[in-house]
Amino acid sequence: MAESSGLAIIGARLVDPASGREGVGSVLVRDGLIAAIHWGGDRPALPGDVEVEEADGLVLAPGLVDLRAFLGEPGAEFRETLGTGSQAAAAGGVTTVICRPDTDPPIDDPSVIDFIRRRARDKAIVNVLPAAALTKGLAGKEITEFGLLLEAGAVGFSDGASGVRNPQVMRRAMIYARDFDALLMNHVEDPDLRGVGVMNEGEFASRKGLPGIPLEAETVMLERDIRLARASGARYHAAMISCADSLDLVRRAKEAGLRVTCGVSINNLSLNENDVGEYRTFCKVSPPLRHEDDRLALIEAIAEGLIDVIVSDHDPQDVETKRQPFAEAANGALGIETLLPAALRLYHGGQVGLPFLFAALSSRPADLLGLGCGRLAVGAPADLALIDIDAPFVVDKRKLKSRAKNSPFDEARLQGLVQATWVGGMVVYRSEAA
Repeated sequence: MAESSGLAIIGARLVDPASGREGVGSVLVRDGLIAAIHWGGDRPALPGDVEVEEADGLVLAPGLVDLRAFLGEPGAEFRETLGTGSQAAAAGGVTTVICRPDTDPPIDDPSVIDFIRRRARDKAIVNVLPAAALTKGLAGKEITEFGLLLEAGAVGFSDGASGVRNPQVMRRAMIYARDFDALLMNHVEDPDLRGVGVMNEGEFASRKGLPGIPLEAETVMLERDIRLARASGARYHAAMISCADSLDLVRRAKEAGLRVTCGVSINNLSLNENDVGEYRTFCKVSPPLRHEDDRLALIEAIAEGLIDVIVSDHDPQDVETKRQPFAEAANGALGIETLLPAALRLYHGGQVGLPFLFAALSSRPADLLGLGCGRLAVGAPADLALIDIDAPFVVDKRKLKSRAKNSPFDEARLQGLVQATWVGGMVVYRSEAA
């Protein structure tokens, strides 16, 4: 669609997570930026050269910023591509995606970052920003050249689905990152404590005859990293936590004034270990689905603001890696297209208010990376999502835009359909039902 001289979205329920404000209003977009915001139910006077989008009864919010998604390129295009992944993101109201570095080759060199940025410019319809590898080759032995990677366009550092095992390597990484004020996003799971575990350790795993992953696989590494963050003064982000014990560690770190933040996967907010059911491999994820008590504690932490961000942990898998016995199947599930409606369960259930929910989905992840998006404010990028938050639907994996189909929400009843998504004021998705 060619860019118009202006766009006015009229009569929507505006939600600005950065300020916590919500109410009926209208937004004017020019040159890819939010040019004006009119709060109030009366129709504002409009210039004659704008395209008008009537939005009565719909929610207009900043597009989501997803800190963790596997987008396939380079090396795993059979699982996902920047094109298909960005189409799924747009359909889910996600306008900025941070792609994981555990590709083939990994994102540990400026040339790979340059490839992703060029490829995203040509193929992606939403903003795609690369997280660079924390260690060379994701081997966990030698840290990458943070300065060169940041200069090339990296927005943070992670080893993707692997946690840094060696504490000395992590300590060096934090000291080095501190000098650049770079964000380290570690996957907090100790591989030695995980061992051969494939799901949450407990009674349910025992009844299923499956080896369990103890909570300590997460909490031991998390506590180690928090102590190193305290000693170094680095910015540290626990990519995904999954249990109540981890919340206690994060709370103490924040109360001590440390530069520590954390995220949670939508899987761990919406599902628990019982959803594995009869060995459903689409529910085999990392971190594993935990006990219902842990899930409820995570929801309370979102409402409290203790958990900073919600991520999709979008991890498409080839059908052959999921059509295996549960213990042998690959970890990973689709998430980017269902992130918003699954998160809206917390709103519809009365557990989290809408501005606070969108803060975890948009403004706070944007703030962590120093991005200007994730807010309804004059001068902010016009990355927007128009949503019918009450619209019910049943997830059909065959209709998802991702190349893979391994959704743990397949056949789930959800509420909240994106009607339109704009990136830089350009419409990149419009629902067929809109």
